Amino acid sequence: MWSRARPSWKKFASRFKTLSNQFSRYGILFVISAPSGAGKTTLVEALRQTPNFFYSVSCTTRATRGGEIEGEDYLFLSDADFRKRVNAGDFLEYAKVHGDFYGTLRGPLITKLKNGIDVLIDIDTQGAATIRNCDDSFIRQALTDVFIMPPDLDELRRRLLKRATETPEQIESRLQTAAHEMELWRDYRYTIISKSMEEDLQKFRHIMGAESYLSQRLIQN
Repeated sequence: MWSRARPSWKKFASRFKTLSNQFSRYGILFVISAPSGAGKTTLVEALRQTPNFFYSVSCTTRATRGGEIEGEDYLFLSDADFRKRVNAGDFLEYAKVHGDFYGTLRGPLITKLKNGIDVLIDIDTQGAATIRNCDDSFIRQALTDVFIMPPDLDELRRRLLKRATETPEQIESRLQTAAHEMELWRDYRYTIISKSMEEDLQKFRHIMGAESYLSQRLIQN
């Protein structure tokens, strides 16, 4: 009886090994949003130190800040150039935030995803909503959106003051925007309550692992 079962098992194992080689997946579009000062930039910088992602560099019309590098932190465009790209349909999403335009280029992102490369985008809640509701089913299926929630507004104020890159008026404006953005956490698939950078990074890596093993992401070659 057992001798008859063994050939059947070996046949199945051989067949499964062949079958497993027929699967691959498209890339995952990881979108991270958070109020200014919530720890998103620190988390993204830590993630960019690993080869897990292609980081999608956003375009913006705002002025550069100290230490920022063209093509690494942002693609800095004039207002006229940005509007020209909008009219050409180059952006997956774009928005005007605190008086400046920000946008994500569509072409490089889709190319990476179709080649099975995971993409990381750091955008605001308005941009995330645009991607979430876009008419491209490929993008919607690739999307995994994550909201980084600050512990509270007092802690957020402390972080903004420590950063020392905005005027008191700009800080108050950012806190008002943050209070609204923090109400949108339910729109995201995942929410991380920000603590230390190490804890935030570990939680995000757990999300990466879970998403990469979803059955619905597998495609049979």
